[in-house]
Amino acid sequence: MSLVQNSTVFPVGGNQPVARPRAQIGQNASFADVLKEKVSGITFSAHAQTRITSRNIDVSPQVMDKLTNAVDTAQKKGSKNSLVLFPNAAFIVNIPNRTVVTAMDGENIKENIFTNIDSTVLAGQ
Repeated sequence: MSLVQNSTVFPVGGNQPVARPRAQIGQNASFADVLKEKVSGITFSAHAQTRITSRNIDVSPQVMDKLTNAVDTAQKKGSKNSLVLFPNAAFIVNIPNRTVVTAMDGENIKENIFTNIDSTVLAGQ
């Protein structure tokens, strides 16, 4: 049995506090980023985050809404790995994990062959 006070655990009958580890969400994650991830239920792999940053891909709330709807639709159809197409971007999403594994901008879409996908969702404008 223990007593918890200000995130420190004090064992009952003992006098030495035991530090409770705090949850680590990410060193560079802003509150808005964490909130967006939790609300939409969509996560981005480290690789996808790098691609989004380096290619200046828009991930506005409107894009996130459409991406979430696309993932929901693909999930209902039983998809495992989907290509979600936007007019100027594309995302490869692992549907069961709801994780974007990579992202491409409009220019890179033209240069790629998409493999290991079982569905495509047109997310629209």
